[in-house]
Amino acid sequence: MKAVVLNGFGDVSNFSFEELDRPSFQQDQLLIRIRAAAFNPIDYQMRLGWRESRLMTSPILGREFSGVVEAVGQSVTGFSVGDEVISASGSRGSNGTYAEYIAVTSKVVAHKPAGLSFEAAAAIPSSGLTAFQAFRRMGMKASDSVFIAGGSGAVGRFLIKLLFADGIRKVVSTAGSEQSTGVLRAMGLEASHILDYRSERLAEELLAVNKGEFDFVVDLAGGQITETAAEVLKTNGTYVDVTFLGTQRSREILFDRGDVVLNISNYAYRLKNELGGYGEALQEISNRISSGGIAAPEVHLVGDLGVSTVQEAHRLMESGALNGRKLVMRV
Repeated sequence: MKAVVLNGFGDVSNFSFEELDRPSFQQDQLLIRIRAAAFNPIDYQMRLGWRESRLMTSPILGREFSGVVEAVGQSVTGFSVGDEVISASGSRGSNGTYAEYIAVTSKVVAHKPAGLSFEAAAAIPSSGLTAFQAFRRMGMKASDSVFIAGGSGAVGRFLIKLLFADGIRKVVSTAGSEQSTGVLRAMGLEASHILDYRSERLAEELLAVNKGEFDFVVDLAGGQITETAAEVLKTNGTYVDVTFLGTQRSREILFDRGDVVLNISNYAYRLKNELGGYGEALQEISNRISSGGIAAPEVHLVGDLGVSTVQEAHRLMESGALNGRKLVMRV
């Protein structure tokens, strides 16, 4: 099979295009022909040798994809040859997704939403699972309010769709450009509920628009805004941390107020070997998209499988020039 391989930590020049053996598969696995792969910030963090590189099990990066089942392990149920599927394979596959084939346990695979292109479907798993985990664990009521820092990104868009579909309308978010503001407005946020994260009076403005402190805040941005998010959260409120990029001061504020901190990590299932949580949740997301309950994410097709496509995607991710869209590679 053709694959893009990382030959060492560092810049994007360390990728090469190689011909490798097709992976073998075990009795609990599916062999899948990848049709499209999505890129994630963790990819470039792994490439640079950061903390996330400890999760690497293959020199082929990539953690989510869509494709077609080519072969089925003897103990697998619920899937057949020819099924169109999606997966957040993470580090559980025979290799990463910058390749033509992957063997992966069926527990992290779901059927692709009906009528959706492979390119659009590849963008669902990671951001969808992250948002869905946050949504389920928050357990918000219709009367609750939430501030989402960074709502125009891929995870934020998914989360807002889930909240709106569940009748939760007290949603406030931040944006830093007309494009991000337009994205949030198109999703149904009121103009007054979209604030400029660069404002020096952001905390005051958030409290004013919400008419008080928030029941929940969701951190999808990290850095300085985590302090503002902590400041506007009520005592004994719930802080949803998706980034692990808070500051010392934000942690102090949350502790002093006795707030609950929900750490949202899709690694949790992997670390505990509780893989059913991936596939079952992913199938529910797929079903909601198929039924029209929520919409699939927007994608930016970077190109076809190859070194130049991977390099360009990594540059875009590192520069933050995503505009809330998922970067996808056709395989």
